[in-house]
Amino acid sequence: MKNDEQLKSDVEQELRWEPSVSAEKIGVSVKGGVVELDGHVESYYEKWGAERAAMRVANAKAVASEIKVELPSSSTRTDEDIARTALDHLTWNYSVPNTVKVLVTDGAVTLKGTTEWQYQKEEAERTVRPLMGVKWIDNEITITPKVSAVDVKSQIECALKRNAETDARHITVETTEGSVILRGHVRSWAERKEAEHAAWAAPGVTTVEDLIAIS
Repeated sequence: MKNDEQLKSDVEQELRWEPSVSAEKIGVSVKGGVVELDGHVESYYEKWGAERAAMRVANAKAVASEIKVELPSSSTRTDEDIARTALDHLTWNYSVPNTVKVLVTDGAVTLKGTTEWQYQKEEAERTVRPLMGVKWIDNEITITPKVSAVDVKSQIECALKRNAETDARHITVETTEGSVILRGHVRSWAERKEAEHAAWAAPGVTTVEDLIAIS
């Protein structure tokens, strides 16, 4: 188990390793396994990349981000420009249904509407994330599956056992209709996200509450 100083060093190295991040602009502090990031970056995409880099580090229990997005003058766009560009990119993305809507306020993008699958909701956000001028993304898309949730628990448990990235022995699955709760413990944030991804991939799942601890 790493102490806080070792974890801080690992996070700093991971930030330097991540090509989308200017690591020198980001400060790192760690207390009790919780990583806090601060500083200023020039795009939401870089902020997102820094947060995900910290989450990848083993023994990071949680990441609190105080990173601020300060757009350079060359990246500033009107809300109308951002909205039009976002809508164009979403329209051209085969994975995103036309039920997804876009609202932009002062550079903050809110995604609304519905999708049938979690991956479509995630793909909509992934499509908008790197666009110039975006300061923040709030994904409020609702999942409304057409497929009923049948044998969801067993399907998720089988998926966890098949996944080489997760240790299914330490994860339990609880289901009520389309709602899933994951419990247990894993070795890293990345393993926890793999378990969550496996749960979302089951037909008919509408919500996933991830209570897995990192130890």
